[in-house]
Amino acid sequence: MTNKIAFITGASAGIGEATAHKLAQHGYNLILNGRREGRLKALQTLLETTYNIETFISVFDIRDRKAVENGINQFPEAFKNITLLVNNAGLASGQGTLDKGNIDDWEVMIDTNIKGLLYVSRHIIPGMIERKAGHIVNLCSIAGKEVYANGNVYCATKFAVDALNKAMRIELAQYPVKVSGIYPGAVETEFSIVRFHGDEERAKKIYEGFDNLLAEDIADAIYYVVSRPLHVNINEMIVMPTAQPAPGIIHRT
Repeated sequence: MTNKIAFITGASAGIGEATAHKLAQHGYNLILNGRREGRLKALQTLLETTYNIETFISVFDIRDRKAVENGINQFPEAFKNITLLVNNAGLASGQGTLDKGNIDDWEVMIDTNIKGLLYVSRHIIPGMIERKAGHIVNLCSIAGKEVYANGNVYCATKFAVDALNKAMRIELAQYPVKVSGIYPGAVETEFSIVRFHGDEERAKKIYEGFDNLLAEDIADAIYYVVSRPLHVNINEMIVMPTAQPAPGIIHRT
C-alpha cells in the first residue's frame, strides 16, 4: 500500500468528489467521508476500478462531535498514517439580511464550516505532529476574504476558516506540517442548491451568463498545492472565474 493517504471530508459530491479523482489519479489511497453512504460506495467502486488504489469509507456528519471521534477511531490501521487532510466539507444555508435571518440556517453553517472543521482537525493533527509530516488543505472561500451583500453569516464562517488556516500554519510549521488554504469564487456544484434549500431553478440562475469554475478546477488547484517540494508551502490560493473580478461582481453575457 502506498504511503500517500488522503482524508477528504465531504467527498460524496462536488469539489470533494473531484479531488478524490485527482488524488487517486496520482496514486493516493483515500479515506472518503460524507453523510451519503450510497454515493460514497459508488465513488469507492469507481475509484478503485479506475485508478487501482485502496479506499476506506467513513460515514459521519462532521457537525456531530461524537460521530467524528468514533468515525476516525475506526479507521483501519493501514489508513491511520494520514499524509493529507482535505477539510472540504462546508456549505451555505439561506441568504438574507441579519434582521430577517433564519437562525437554524446560521447554526447549520457555524456547526459545519467552523466546528466541523475543528472537530476533524483536532483528531488528525496530533498524528501529523507525531510523524513530523503532513499537509492540511482547508477549503476556504473568497467569502472568507471579502463580505458580500446578504452573505453575512456564511462570510463570517469563512472568515473564521481563514483565521484557522493562518493559526494552523503558525502552530504546525515547526514540526513541519504544511497548511494551505484554497479560496474559490463561483464554482457550480450542489453549493447553491443546498443554499436555496433544494430550489434548483433559483440555484441555476446564479451561474447563468458566464463561465463559472468547475469542481475539477479546484481539484487541480488542490493537487498543485500538495505536489510542491517539501520546502515549498502555498499558504493561500485564490481561484476565480475570469468573469468574476470580485465577490458580488460577475460580468454576464
